[in-house]
Amino acid sequence: MRRRIVARMLPADIPQTDHLLELVEMRGIPSITISLPSSPVPADHERIRLQLRDLIDDADRQAKETSVGRPEREAAIARLRSVLDDDDFWTHQSRSLVLLASAERLETFRLANRLTARATVSDRFDTGPLLRAVTFPRRAFVVQISRGGARLTEFGADHGLAERDLSLPSDHGLILEEADNGGHADFPRPQGSTGDRLERERFCRVVQDEVVRIVPRDVPVILCVSTDLEPAYRAVNTHPALLEPAIDAHPDSLGDDDLEERARSILDRHEEDVLAAWRERFGSLEAQGLATTSLDDVAVAASNAAIDELLFDLESETEGTIDD
Repeated sequence: MRRRIVARMLPADIPQTDHLLELVEMRGIPSITISLPSSPVPADHERIRLQLRDLIDDADRQAKETSVGRPEREAAIARLRSVLDDDDFWTHQSRSLVLLASAERLETFRLANRLTARATVSDRFDTGPLLRAVTFPRRAFVVQISRGGARLTEFGADHGLAERDLSLPSDHGLILEEADNGGHADFPRPQGSTGDRLERERFCRVVQDEVVRIVPRDVPVILCVSTDLEPAYRAVNTHPALLEPAIDAHPDSLGDDDLEERARSILDRHEEDVLAAWRERFGSLEAQGLATTSLDDVAVAASNAAIDELLFDLESETEGTIDD
């Protein structure tokens, strides 16, 4: 099962929390936000530049319809157009681009998640695309275990499978082996079905301890385990983010592309289940008057520091004004 993978990382400019909060709190006219799909493939870059040029023109038209002064508008648009001619910037691209521009500053973010093309002009930046990037990191680990060995790989929004080293003892595989000495192992073995179960759990516990050492507690773990070993691994597992669905295939039968595709599908379903559970809880709280979908009620609650949790649809757009 041992295979070494070197995964190519996509560039990703994920803002730290303090930087993101700074962008959320910034006010100024014009504050221009442009998002668009990009590509790490150099042959696609000319097409993306043309799309960005069109979005900048769109932002310029929107800005002309506001009360912004001409010098401020032209300064912000000039900052955006400077990106079109920055060959160094286009050398390394990811799956999406976000540009934030005002008369005084320009910030660019290469993101690994996929965004739709959009240009907005307001008195503040649209930080929704950046919030999406930090809210859904799209990261998980895959544990493959069979009698042939064990393997740990990681994938994320910005890269495919990358192998992580497991420091397993040299005699780890012998736990499940019988030597050719009359059916007895090289070390004492418990006998019967209970003994087999204990040996399988012992075999899996060694791997599980390494997984817990490597994988952060809040990052999902997905199993790809042979049928006889899955109950044993789950019995000894102590990682809090082990997902219940496992990849339904023998770990030795999958190539890495197939393994990653199946693992990402499980992660997608997990995130959908988390949102579904939240919606169910929200419905119960709403019936008790403890939750609301009204923006007016949310604004009043926010002004009184009475919001425990706030979720919003990143794809929706609501026009209006709000006092700071």
